[in-house]
Amino acid sequence: MCHSLARQTLESCISDITSWCASRRLQLNAAKTELIWFGSRQMLAKLTDSDLTLDTGTTVIRPSKSVRDLGVHLDSELTMKTHISKVVTCCCHQLRRIRQVRRLVVEDVAQQLVSAFILSRLDYYSLLSRLPRSTI
Repeated sequence: MCHSLARQTLESCISDITSWCASRRLQLNAAKTELIWFGSRQMLAKLTDSDLTLDTGTTVIRPSKSVRDLGVHLDSELTMKTHISKVVTCCCHQLRRIRQVRRLVVEDVAQQLVSAFILSRLDYYSLLSRLPRSTI
């Protein structure tokens, strides 16, 4: 099947990367390597455990429900719910911290704090623009 070929190709790539690292006196840490399969819930449900795991020769890598890449949290169905949840949690924390010092700073400084701590978290808004309103 197609997913079996994809798994074999990924295992071959990991082997090549491991060899490349070894040739440069580096070691790939398979224990820290993350794997995620993207697809619809129905398609992912069709895959067996052996389809989902990758064998690196020394370690078996099991898939994660979500991974982080360049600050974006991606889930296996690309719903972006994990990313949104993490951003909301971070922003609420920053807002609580700003509220603690709000009465000690002037309006301009408070606006700069919000811009620096909150608006900077919305850098990936274009990723969220096509999601259903219920998700956003």
